[in-house]
Amino acid sequence: MTVVPTTGTATPVAAPVKRRRLRFVANPKATVGLVILGFFALVAVIGPWIAPYDPSGRSNDLLQGPSAAHWFGTTHLGQDIFSQVLVGTRSVMVVGFVAGIVATILSILVGVTSGYLAGAGSEVLSALSNVFLVLPALPLMIIITSTLPETGTLTIALVIGLTSWAWGARVLRAQTLSLRGRDYVEAARATGEKSSRIILFEILPNLTAVIASGFVGTVIFAVTLEITLAFIGIGAGGDWNWGTVLYWAQSQQALAQGAWWWFVPAGLAIALLGTALSLVNFGIDEFVSPRLRGGGKTNVKTADGHTVRMRVGFTPVLATKARSEGRETP
Repeated sequence: MTVVPTTGTATPVAAPVKRRRLRFVANPKATVGLVILGFFALVAVIGPWIAPYDPSGRSNDLLQGPSAAHWFGTTHLGQDIFSQVLVGTRSVMVVGFVAGIVATILSILVGVTSGYLAGAGSEVLSALSNVFLVLPALPLMIIITSTLPETGTLTIALVIGLTSWAWGARVLRAQTLSLRGRDYVEAARATGEKSSRIILFEILPNLTAVIASGFVGTVIFAVTLEITLAFIGIGAGGDWNWGTVLYWAQSQQALAQGAWWWFVPAGLAIALLGTALSLVNFGIDEFVSPRLRGGGKTNVKTADGHTVRMRVGFTPVLATKARSEGRETP
């Protein structure tokens, strides 16, 4: 018997995963968002070191506009606003990402567990999510931070993370309920796999995009909530952040005095960080749903063999009818 050697090279198993990652990085929205986010992360690390002045230090340059000595101007006490924005970036980024990590871990533990398991345990976890879901976030945060003896940046991050996981848990529970009856999950259960292994290796990999999107949304919520608390005067005592800058600008009526430089830099920083996180979130959505990459349009093959580019929700029957009548398909 003559054995005919086979030609061709085997495709690595990891190649599809690598192509998916490259497709996400190549997304223009995700790329721009990651670049801006990386810039803020760099400023958060080196900001306190490169700040030209002590953010709390006073000087004789009272309420001066932007100049070579003070790039973003000064406050009514002569404090350098540029230094305050640089130093305050670390607090914003730490609170956002620590709260996002804590809330994401809790949402995975509660949401996936309650979605996969059945019985009283699942109902208890679902009821716990519902309780935290209906609690008003801002009043609850005001009460908690006001009653704590010492409120620091890490404390605020942990409190936000421990109280903002319910929405992500509900989403993950719904997704897990739709996945636990799939054939590959039933096959793993039939072979005697443990529930923990099925959750880790069969269900969680299919929830990666949902988890990432929920994490980004939680970071946006945490950053907004921390800045809101600082703006109303409830925040980490002694720690500068962008909300603290806006709080002092509002309390000293900077707008009425024409001191636009006091609140514009911090406001622009908040807007840029929110835009970056939103762009990353949009990139994740387009990565998960290919139909969103073409502006809500997708290629569909009609009954006569033609490929028609249609809007999402436009049926092939209508496309075939439009082509038969000589009209252009939307």
